Amino acid sequence: MDFSFGLDATLLARIQFGFTVAFHFIFPAFSIGLASYLAVVNGMYLWTRNEAYLRLFKYWLKIFAISFAMGVVSGIVMSYQFGTNWSVFSDLAGPVVGPLMAYEVLTAFFLEAGFLGIMLFGRDKVGDKLHMFATLMVAVGTAISATWILSVNSWMHTPAGFTMGENGQFLPENWWEIVFNPSFPYRLAHTLTAAYLTTAFIVGGVGAYHLLRGRTDNAGVRTMFSMAMWMAAIVAPLQIVAGHEQGLNTYEHQPVKVLAMEGHFESHEDGIPLILFGIPNQEEQRIDYQISIPRLGGPMLEKGLDASMDGLDTVPREMQPPVGIVFWSFRIMVGIGFLMVGIGLWSLWARWRGNLFYDRMLHRAALVMGPSGLVAVIAGWITTEVGRQPYVVYGELLTADAVSPLGAQAVGASLIAFVLIYFAIFGAGVIYLLKLMGNPPERGQRGVRTEPGPIRTGGITPADLTGPGKNQQPAE
Repeated sequence: MDFSFGLDATLLARIQFGFTVAFHFIFPAFSIGLASYLAVVNGMYLWTRNEAYLRLFKYWLKIFAISFAMGVVSGIVMSYQFGTNWSVFSDLAGPVVGPLMAYEVLTAFFLEAGFLGIMLFGRDKVGDKLHMFATLMVAVGTAISATWILSVNSWMHTPAGFTMGENGQFLPENWWEIVFNPSFPYRLAHTLTAAYLTTAFIVGGVGAYHLLRGRTDNAGVRTMFSMAMWMAAIVAPLQIVAGHEQGLNTYEHQPVKVLAMEGHFESHEDGIPLILFGIPNQEEQRIDYQISIPRLGGPMLEKGLDASMDGLDTVPREMQPPVGIVFWSFRIMVGIGFLMVGIGLWSLWARWRGNLFYDRMLHRAALVMGPSGLVAVIAGWITTEVGRQPYVVYGELLTADAVSPLGAQAVGASLIAFVLIYFAIFGAGVIYLLKLMGNPPERGQRGVRTEPGPIRTGGITPADLTGPGKNQQPAE
């Protein structure tokens, strides 16, 4: 049987890594925001002693625990792929990438692991203050984890602070320049904000579902929907600004990626059009059925109305990214961003009219938009990573030169295995999460279940107190 599907090993390795990352990314994108949400509702409960906040904390705590676990398990596989499918990359970039990944484990992951148990099981055992501190540490840990991972990934887009060894290795020269590389601050702000919005819209979608089911008198449902809509109204416009700033930074350091995002095959001498829609035709180097606004593209890139710009026609074909994928994934991400802004503004109007919990059209829209953040972060990730091609370290190391010397059959077979196993295991996990979300937060909501104490101490077998001799006196 041909497991390669007629594709070469490099493309199959890229598809395999892309599949595992995309599957993994949805869980951290949710759990990063949810950890902070749990810290907020727990803090609000301790401040106000409003039972609705405690109800929400216990309700979302179970969902967080499962999402966090699936994120960890799905992410472990990627570290193995660095050794199996991308061993050349690991060898050449390892002196830079390896320490940064280790710092993520030593700081963020250990911090999360150290306080996660207290957060999940310790509310009635360690006191409110220590439990709140543990919850904050888990939230901080998720943000620190994202910081290190984004630093690594940003360095691959805007490499800095290194020298090339005689054997082709990237040797660290200035760790400050490596960690705080030119694209890192913009990507960190954009990605963390995306994670918080992703969580807000999932929480809002769940709240909208229960409001549509007639649970308008449930204080937990009302509170979660109200908090989510505040996030949408305030943070979604900020995300548009953060995305625009990242786009300008990308144009400065990776102009070819922006040309693919915007669909500029042709160079422009007298004004840059803003291409809204069309069908990229990379073979003919043009956008078919183009809908555009003349000259508006210049101001979007902080240029004048009459600005000029070199297009993809100045870039060799083999150095161009797949324009069709980048063009459409970018528009999906931007389109969802503006829809989020629209939902936020709609919620402000409904809140002003006193109709936030009774506007069924708003609730239907919020329910539909529930998973939109997950779609947007995956679309944004595709835009970023596919737009970097044909490089794995931009301008320094080609993807084709970073892959392991594997046969296409072997990579294709493992790809099939990953697809089947991931959909079976994580599909079941997602179904269970949806089942939990389908139940409303009730009064007396239970959190993660715990036993009152250990059944037995390790290594000690309890004596039989029911059999013969239970009342015998010890021998003298």
